[in-house]
Amino acid sequence: MFKSLAHTDFLDPFSFLILTGLLFIIVFLRYLFISGVFHFVFYRAFRNKFENRLINGHLKNKRQVISEIKWSSITSFLFAVSGTVMVILWQSGNTALYIEINEYPLWYLPISLAIALFLHETYYYWLHRWMHIPKVYRIMHKVHHDSVETTSLTSFSFHPLESVLQAIIIPLIVFLLPINIYVLLMILVLMTISGTLNHAGVELYPNNFHTHWLGKWLIGATHHDLHHKKFRCNYGLYFTFWDKWMGTESEDFQIEIKQKT
Repeated sequence: MFKSLAHTDFLDPFSFLILTGLLFIIVFLRYLFISGVFHFVFYRAFRNKFENRLINGHLKNKRQVISEIKWSSITSFLFAVSGTVMVILWQSGNTALYIEINEYPLWYLPISLAIALFLHETYYYWLHRWMHIPKVYRIMHKVHHDSVETTSLTSFSFHPLESVLQAIIIPLIVFLLPINIYVLLMILVLMTISGTLNHAGVELYPNNFHTHWLGKWLIGATHHDLHHKKFRCNYGLYFTFWDKWMGTESEDFQIEIKQKT
């Protein structure tokens, strides 16, 4: 399937639109399925069971849900355009993306995944801090923070300018880092799952996971909710290490997480 992409001229306007449209459907449906199913099925069905783990005490109103889906559709389109551009760059040999899994040693697959996630985390952390400069915040990042009480549907709700800044990092990583197509797909799935968990409105990590050797480095709903409430803390995307290193992790996190697990 991926090899067939190499023989299509996506610089042709019609082919460009077709691929962008297909990627938009994939990205937007992925968002609706993972985030939407969690919000409308899981959260509602198990709300009483997880009452002690709830971060936001009530479900969002219909207007806010519609607004988030609207912004998320624009985000999905811009991510799709970014994907099409990445395919064109790959066709012209201007990326380090590779298809054959044996082109590099198998041990390199998890190494490349870890490097890519580190680069993405680093880029997002500093971008996120920049977007909280008041003038910048009012122009773009306020759209995301309009969701003071988050659910999984908040995960893709961004102003178009923020969406563009978030979209460019994956093509940049693929440009710099040799990475297999399946590792790239795994990163895209992890982005969606992470966004869903972080905005879920309920803490889903198990008891005391925040003290586990792995869990203490992962962001969950309690950690990210403090960012939406307090603004000047907890800027990370997947991991907590930049917040810990830079002293921007909320002092309230340890108190909040103990109450939720």
